[in-house]
Amino acid sequence: MPEIKATFQRQRKYIFLLLSVYVLGWGFTPYQSIFLGLIFGTSLSLFNLWLISRKALQFGEAVERGEKVRSLGTVSRMATAVFAVMIALEYPDKLHLISVVFGLMTSYIVIMIDYFLQSFHLRK
Repeated sequence: MPEIKATFQRQRKYIFLLLSVYVLGWGFTPYQSIFLGLIFGTSLSLFNLWLISRKALQFGEAVERGEKVRSLGTVSRMATAVFAVMIALEYPDKLHLISVVFGLMTSYIVIMIDYFLQSFHLRK
């Protein structure tokens, strides 16, 4: 289980790096609604990543004890996505909807990139 925590910490650093770039883009470019949408979506994506890692740890512990696991939190992650889209539709002048959706996908893209980087690192 320590590898799940280490993976989450590494991926969290990548997302914080992306968030800092988005904040700079929001502050210094005329595309504020796009970058604010990316910031909002990526922040919720980070929350979803935390949910995934927490549920994976709980899943592993339950399997070790021989218990049943109810779910891996798919409904709560979908609810977060619905919440983000509802907020983006409520404030279209502040949040760009497509940017919010791309921000929501950020953690999954980071997971895939991290996987490829780690598998390349292990081959060496």
